[in-house]
Amino acid sequence: MKLRIATFNIENLSSRWKFAEVSRAEVAPAMSLAEFAQPKEREVAERSVALTVEDDKRQMTALAIAETRADIIALQEVDSLRVLEAFFANYVHRLADIRYGHFKLVAGNDRRGIDVAFAARRNLTAADSVVAKSYREATFGDLGVYDHDLAEFGIKPSDRLFNRDCLTVTVPMHDTSLTMFICHLKSMSNGKGDGRHATMALRRAESRGVRRIVEEHFGPGFRDANWVIAGDLNDYRLRLKRSGQAEETIPSGIDTLFDKFAYNPVETLAPHERWTHYHRAWSHEEERIVEEHVQLDYLLVSPALKDRVRDVQIIRRGLPYRVPLDPRDPDRTIPKLASTADRYPRVGWDRPKASDHCPLVIELDLHTR
Repeated sequence: MKLRIATFNIENLSSRWKFAEVSRAEVAPAMSLAEFAQPKEREVAERSVALTVEDDKRQMTALAIAETRADIIALQEVDSLRVLEAFFANYVHRLADIRYGHFKLVAGNDRRGIDVAFAARRNLTAADSVVAKSYREATFGDLGVYDHDLAEFGIKPSDRLFNRDCLTVTVPMHDTSLTMFICHLKSMSNGKGDGRHATMALRRAESRGVRRIVEEHFGPGFRDANWVIAGDLNDYRLRLKRSGQAEETIPSGIDTLFDKFAYNPVETLAPHERWTHYHRAWSHEEERIVEEHVQLDYLLVSPALKDRVRDVQIIRRGLPYRVPLDPRDPDRTIPKLASTADRYPRVGWDRPKASDHCPLVIELDLHTR
């Protein structure tokens, strides 16, 4: 049985134009140019800008999902089950050949209210047969991952472990099943300063927690079971520098998921292809613009599935034109980047775009008894 599985951080799929008192990044630039006499006028204008920007962006997000041709898809940064269902009904299903259902989402711990979610091809399995379990309330102590590094953050063993959730979804198919562990680990504070290192202990704890959940879910036979850890893990073990040179970046916060535990199919690709996210920002330490291509999005498969991966695909047509699609190309001038095609219609220089992440897809040959 051939099965296509995808993961995609779709960047703030939300019904809100604000997170608390903070405008969303897509809306803030236009609003910064405007002045209003009354707060109510600003609120109305901000809502209008948000809706216009959202429609442009979500057409491209839907194109990226359609291109995955995924039977199962894990999603990150989704506001609610209602918004997820509306997005698929009014955007994805107008473009894709596949009809999705079996939607799962549990409100997690993120302060912005962005959650992890699950969708699958409607006819993949029987209605109401997909089982989901949330670990949003699991604590550091519950999963045995509390240590001295966490104490320095002021964290207690009784605090909740996951910044969002580890949503566990089991999909029965014919005479077999597949279990997805969908995650969105602690961010690197948008890469500012030493954000990656400063937050690494939190991702390390979350990763250890995910591993413990997998081991407890299946017991001693976890290596022989069909499972995939999917999502935005917000850390990397390899960085592609501006020259395209690959640089190992171990230790990382997610090493425990690789140490004789799960397998990363992206490692079968050429080094310059092993990225799902591009970051470019001014470094105060180096006093220059620093850029890197990294893999933040993962589909880590169990040892039992390692030799059943038949294809690996990273879809980049939804990225804005400012992103160099080939890290090895030294020409990063605006004329060169602006004329590099292979994008969806109406993608812009910085926005609109499908997301700041790329969908990652693998194809499995899932044996059935």
